[in-house]
Amino acid sequence: MPLSRNSSRVKRHDRLRRKLVGTAERPRLQIRRTLHHIYAILVDDAKGHTLATSSTREKTLGSELKSKTNLEAAKRVGAEIAAKAKGKGISQVVFDTSGLKYHGRVAALAQAARDAGLEF
Repeated sequence: MPLSRNSSRVKRHDRLRRKLVGTAERPRLQIRRTLHHIYAILVDDAKGHTLATSSTREKTLGSELKSKTNLEAAKRVGAEIAAKAKGKGISQVVFDTSGLKYHGRVAALAQAARDAGLEF
């Protein structure tokens, strides 16, 4: 039986997670993309804590955007998560695409985070 698109993504994500581990000094920047929103989460896997989040669902960010599903929204989320990371003294992260292709909104978010000062 052929796998669904999401189950294939989950398999890719499991394969990635065997290699990627976030620490307090270099947390994991995980991307989550849905049809209506995009999310960015900084995770310390050693303690199992979420350090910072940013998404198009935040009132401050979402109200300024015309659309929450385009490249511009992804760029704003990337810049916002980089600003929150800098505020916590984090300059390096491990990038976790969650099994998604590095293309489109995922690549736009990553490039905006790099432009705002995060290294990965």
